[in-house]
Amino acid sequence: MTTLHYEDSQAEIHKLVVGPVDNNVFVLRCKQSGDAILIDAANEHEKLLDLCQKLNVRKVLETHGHWDHIQAVPAVRDAGYDVGITGPDSDQLDAYDFVLEDDAVIEVGRLRLHTITTPGHTPGSICFRVDGSPVLFSGDTLFPGGPGNTTFPGGDFPTIIRSIEDRLFATLPEDMIVMPGHGDDTTIGVERPHLQEWIDRGW
Repeated sequence: MTTLHYEDSQAEIHKLVVGPVDNNVFVLRCKQSGDAILIDAANEHEKLLDLCQKLNVRKVLETHGHWDHIQAVPAVRDAGYDVGITGPDSDQLDAYDFVLEDDAVIEVGRLRLHTITTPGHTPGSICFRVDGSPVLFSGDTLFPGGPGNTTFPGGDFPTIIRSIEDRLFATLPEDMIVMPGHGDDTTIGVERPHLQEWIDRGW
């Protein structure tokens, strides 16, 4: 079974669904250099480590610190992969290697991955936009049909709405493919018209 989920002239994106709550794990790979990064070491570490080896993963980025997105972090660190997470969510990990900052650029071979902090689902939630490809990894910030759950400790509904409106909808084009932490892809253009509905329903 192929893991290839998306490709264009510069990038490949591979996807695995793992764990008890069907977490999406993505690997972004530069076609030119062959280097790759893994987004969210969620679960089933044997499968993830196999993918890391096959696709030449160099490091691991976490979209946030919830338990279902971090189960495989100890195993990937033990295997020698550096793991990054934002400062506000870093207390959810026993150990990590670097801190993800807002509005930074992470190089993946010739690819450039832009960070966009989007607090609300957790205080330290972050999204990643691929420069030159219409792809946003949204973690649990934005899904088809609305924002991520804010009823967990550290979640805040007005904050996630602000993050989605100001940091995603106000800046990203209609055709931007949103690849969330669970479930199917969507686009900014499909979701943007429904913001007021989400505000009115309150979740």
